Amino acid sequence: MVDYLKNYLMRGMGVLFLMFIAILNGGCAGITNESDSSENKGESLIVSYNEGINSLDPYGTSGGEEATILAASQIYDTLIELDEGEFKSSVATEWEQPDENTWVFKLRDDVTFHDGSSLTATDVKASLEKLVEGDSPLDVLWNTLDSVEVTDEHELTIKTTRPLGTMLSNLSLLYIAPADKIDDADFFKHPIGSGPFQVESFSPEQVLKLSSYDNYWGGAPKLGELEFKNIPETQSRMTSLLTGEIDATWTVPNDQISELIESADVDVESIPSYVFYFNWFNSGREPFDDVDVRKAMWHAIDTEAIVNELFGESGEQAKAPIPSTAFGYSEQEPYDYDPKLAKKLLADAGYPDGFETSMMWSEGGGPQIRELAETMISYWEKVGVKVKPIVLERAEWIDKLNALDWDMNLQTNAVKTGDADYTLGRLYTSEADRNGYKNEELDEILNDAKESTDLGEREELYAKANKIIWDDAVGIFPVELNHVFGIRKNIEGFKTSPSASIDLSDVSIDK
Repeated sequence: MVDYLKNYLMRGMGVLFLMFIAILNGGCAGITNESDSSENKGESLIVSYNEGINSLDPYGTSGGEEATILAASQIYDTLIELDEGEFKSSVATEWEQPDENTWVFKLRDDVTFHDGSSLTATDVKASLEKLVEGDSPLDVLWNTLDSVEVTDEHELTIKTTRPLGTMLSNLSLLYIAPADKIDDADFFKHPIGSGPFQVESFSPEQVLKLSSYDNYWGGAPKLGELEFKNIPETQSRMTSLLTGEIDATWTVPNDQISELIESADVDVESIPSYVFYFNWFNSGREPFDDVDVRKAMWHAIDTEAIVNELFGESGEQAKAPIPSTAFGYSEQEPYDYDPKLAKKLLADAGYPDGFETSMMWSEGGGPQIRELAETMISYWEKVGVKVKPIVLERAEWIDKLNALDWDMNLQTNAVKTGDADYTLGRLYTSEADRNGYKNEELDEILNDAKESTDLGEREELYAKANKIIWDDAVGIFPVELNHVFGIRKNIEGFKTSPSASIDLSDVSIDK
């Protein structure tokens, strides 16, 4: 508990607040930057994440994607930052809470966008309203928002209809764009922000090229250029790292770790992450509207064996619907591998001979996702359930996911704020309706946890929520992942993180 309390101390206006955090789509290619070219003549860093960057729009349908957040954290600023689970100032220098529904933020007066214009409270207001009113999967984080008022050029007041215990963690994902450009139809094909790097060119799912923004309020990055290169095939990505074609990559799958460790040119670092896998059932469709069918599907697979075989050092068997790194985690009893019980549950539910269904996923949607899917499918076939694999490009997968146009959905997810509300409160309420599962008792628990500003009370509420989601088998939660980084030894200042918001502004290259 002491560690949690340390991480929940908020600084601002000389007042300490207990808050809640734990260790924790389309675009155009070849667009030239219209802003001043970088005067920083530093080196160029090339990195490859395990997902392609589909969009630079943090307010759109891809706003919750790890790859979008990774890009956004280089291009845009936020009011608040999370650093090893602690809230820190970014654009906001001070904040206070006059009453339980009101927050006042004072902003830096020296922040400029990449076109040289000043960042003001009006831009923050427009960005928050864009997020709430748009197509972002993050809008549910703000369902208690009442108003955003600009009280001064560098001060704004946020009011909520009910207490919002996750205000600061939510703001860590509010990326700020210019108010006078944010609604332009083509803005996010080549956006400007106020972050340490500015966009030079962007080819969705292929490459994003950035350059240093020398007038960044936090000091110009040490790098001259930063490139995110998508290399979908894992072995090719590892080879590119070993040969020096790229300088860093993550997440490294288990079967590639030993080769990287043996290299004299690469360092390997593994840390617990906010990322985990789930296989959701569409509880709004037969046969997954029956809890016994959902439980049968879980008892039919040996998750422990799957995790050991496929993930090894890069993952741990999950024991809750959120990873153990997140605040609000509560360990549950794993489902036993019991094919006989699975068949009995299926028979009792009216499926003595099994049934046919489908599982969708996005290629590149997570480390070893195809192997995980195929292994699970092979287990289900043994109890009479025939599963058709549906592999989609990421943009189409997102559309089908949001439309509930699927039977089962396999994906990685990340508790990006380090707080259970980001995943449980965002994805499992009846209002969110992300997987067809609706439970009024769970709704009440999650709403109470979202509003509470009492750390102990929130832990108790999330313990109840963990149990309900687990016992009702809303999905199968096989593994929580470690972030395994492969970094060339001549790269200095690369700060690993359990989240996708990796700060690359202090990175340099020793040639």
